[in-house]
Amino acid sequence: MQQLQAGQVSDWAQKMTAANPALTPIVLDVREAWEVQTASVPGDEAINGFKLVHMPMRTVPARYPEIDRHQPVACLCHHGARSMQVAYFLEQNGFTQVANVQGGINAWASQHDPRIPLY
Repeated sequence: MQQLQAGQVSDWAQKMTAANPALTPIVLDVREAWEVQTASVPGDEAINGFKLVHMPMRTVPARYPEIDRHQPVACLCHHGARSMQVAYFLEQNGFTQVANVQGGINAWASQHDPRIPLY
């Protein structure tokens, strides 16, 4: 599993798209709805090169089949622990291109995009 810093996610998405233009990379936000409402990554696919998908961690076992197993997926949470668990789960279930965003939305806000609130 690849580990990404927040500032590397757009480059990762561009690289994944170049390798397979048919599969849009996604950032899988596994936080709870209230967390996403509090602080979120801008999900503009045209700007970021990835699609933002919200799937709370507790729903992943039931919902992961909604995602193509060959689609590049970068998991995101608050600090990186939940997303790491989800990333391992996805790998265990046949996903072939999985990454974890180290430090989560907290690192994204503090190191990459100060417009995102910290919580």
